Amino acid sequence: MIYCVVPRQLADELYSKLASYYEDEPNVTVIVDRRRFDRRGRAGRADAPMRGEDAAQRRVVRDRRRARVPGDMPPLARAVS
Repeated sequence: MIYCVVPRQLADELYSKLASYYEDEPNVTVIVDRRRFDRRGRAGRADAPMRGEDAAQRRVVRDRRRARVPGDMPPLARAVS
């Protein structure tokens, strides 16, 4: 199934033209985008500044890898040939 999505701002002039153009194509459906805002906008991004209650409820991502052993590696033994 192929969806031809028409933006809301252009629906009045494009929807009827595209619907008639694709009427013989059974795999194509012309639809009008009904979204009012972008859910992935700036407010939901990880780098957006958080204030008040939003900051308190924010999910904490932890690094679960095992901690590295402190100190330096001892020198490797030389191979005897």
